[in-house]
Amino acid sequence: MLGDRWSLLIIRDAMLFGSRTFKEFLGSYEGIATNILTDRLRKLEAYGILRAERHLSDGRKLIYSLTRKGIDLAPVLTEMVLWAGKHEKTENRALIRLMQKDKQKFLAGIRQRWAKN
Repeated sequence: MLGDRWSLLIIRDAMLFGSRTFKEFLGSYEGIATNILTDRLRKLEAYGILRAERHLSDGRKLIYSLTRKGIDLAPVLTEMVLWAGKHEKTENRALIRLMQKDKQKFLAGIRQRWAKN
């Protein structure tokens, strides 16, 4: 379920950057192809990580949100980001500092933000 790079990046973008639409996920720095994005969004929905709902004003558009199961990946994803920050060059130094400063507060913020959705 989480064994491929793209699924993790989609979850990361939803969880950390608030991406919710196909277009927002497509705009990710890593440059995912549209066919791969479509496939991974469907798989993540089938696995119960994401939920898709029709946009209220434009029924053709889907809005994705993390499920409780998806939100429960926050500690795992946080540790992966911290590991990458320690061993790799990354542009997300500010995010890493925020995680390092108070990891529990950071995780609580993610849960709180998604609880509203």
